[in-house]
Amino acid sequence: MNVVVCVKYVPDAQADRTFEEGDHTTDRVGVDGRLSELDEYAVEEALKIVEAGEGEVTVLTVGPEQAAEAIKKSLQMGAHAGVHVQDDAIAGSDAVGTSLVLAKAVEKLREAGQVDLVLTGMASTDGTMSVVPAMLAERLGLPQVTYASELTVEGDGVTIRRDGDASTQTISASLPAVVSVTDQINEPRYPSFKGIMAAKKKPVQTWSLADLGVDAGDVGLAAAWTTVEAVAARPPREKGQVVTDEGDGGSQLAEFLVSRKFV
Repeated sequence: MNVVVCVKYVPDAQADRTFEEGDHTTDRVGVDGRLSELDEYAVEEALKIVEAGEGEVTVLTVGPEQAAEAIKKSLQMGAHAGVHVQDDAIAGSDAVGTSLVLAKAVEKLREAGQVDLVLTGMASTDGTMSVVPAMLAERLGLPQVTYASELTVEGDGVTIRRDGDASTQTISASLPAVVSVTDQINEPRYPSFKGIMAAKKKPVQTWSLADLGVDAGDVGLAAAWTTVEAVAARPPREKGQVVTDEGDGGSQLAEFLVSRKFV
């Protein structure tokens, strides 16, 4: 079972996030970044699948030079190889453009017989759109199942459990398929010292748009279907109202909730 995991390099949630002046795209160079936390669950699930049988896990990312850090972390966790699609023309791509590049890269890996299953996180922690897995499956012509909180691979099929607010669904699809997973599916492992050292020797390929046969005019900011018109810093949080209970605390609290139309 050869599994490709699509991962993303995102700004660290603990760092100050900034945007580029002019086009308002996310500054991915001037801030600390990391492997998207939600993608760690996809990497972990791929490792578990391969460790239960045989095969390899290949991590695939699209982004600037710094995005190699996302591959590095995945390799330290145990992935076998990495592919980094890096091209200046990709900067500013929206979900449509990103899914095009990912699909072409997966197709290239499929031609080499390296894809039985494609895993992704349920969303990136910066854009949180959740649409790339569906777009990727559509472009590849593969079945897609999303928001998996449990995943089982048997024979030539994959079965997932999807937990909703009112019901739990069990969904099956034939392989190869695209599956997105939630943060309920497992507990990602921490890279061991042995894993960190071994990652330095694992193969990482760097591909350009030309290597994938993608026209630069089909990606990037100019080709994006959506545009960020403006950004503004969130206003500082206001000091909350303190209620001192002097025997009428309950009444004060009720009046506060009523004034805010909570009750």
